[in-house]
Amino acid sequence: MGKTRRQNQRLDFKSNNLLEKFIALIILFLSLPLLVILFLLVKITSKGPFIFKQKRLGKDKKPFFIYKIRTMVENAEKLKAKIKHRNEADGPVFKIADDPRYTKVGKFLAKTGLDELPQLINILKGEMSFVGPRPLPVEEALKVPKKYEKRFSVLPGITSLWVVKGAYHHSFKNWMIDDLEYVKNKSFWYDLKIGFLTTIFIIRLIFINLLKFIGISWRGVYFLLG
Repeated sequence: MGKTRRQNQRLDFKSNNLLEKFIALIILFLSLPLLVILFLLVKITSKGPFIFKQKRLGKDKKPFFIYKIRTMVENAEKLKAKIKHRNEADGPVFKIADDPRYTKVGKFLAKTGLDELPQLINILKGEMSFVGPRPLPVEEALKVPKKYEKRFSVLPGITSLWVVKGAYHHSFKNWMIDDLEYVKNKSFWYDLKIGFLTTIFIIRLIFINLLKFIGISWRGVYFLLG
């Protein structure tokens, strides 16, 4: 009976994986005009490649290269050592909400999540899922305490429970607890719920940060609407 259950789980995983790849391919195709615009904006406003890739640990701690639109200056990784004292995250992770290495366009992309679009390629390669624990850089992933190891038992995701709960506003401990909660409750409908919440979250972020990018404050919006 246990063997049959495992076989069914494998079949569910394969069918869900195929569905995700199909959806990722459609979104990637529909996103091509936007990616072309973003490519021009990134290349015109800063030096360096359009795509940034970094080695991270995925399911079962298998290493892979994650793809993102470059949001920082070309030598950002080398500059990291100089600003480590400004780290705003606890635990083994490094995060600064207003990282000084961001380019102007890059900051907008990072704040809206648009820099994550190339991770659709990671889904097509079977390295990531739409929803799952966010993959950490190798150096940080290896320092995750063993009691949170279960977060590595599923494919990492473009979005996660941690993301929709506010990401930067959570401690490392709460982040890991969110990941374990996701693994425990993982299902098609749970993923759909997180995906829906992420969509609303991103639309809101794009609107707010677009206003900031073009220099309009909330007060200005109220004035225009009034």
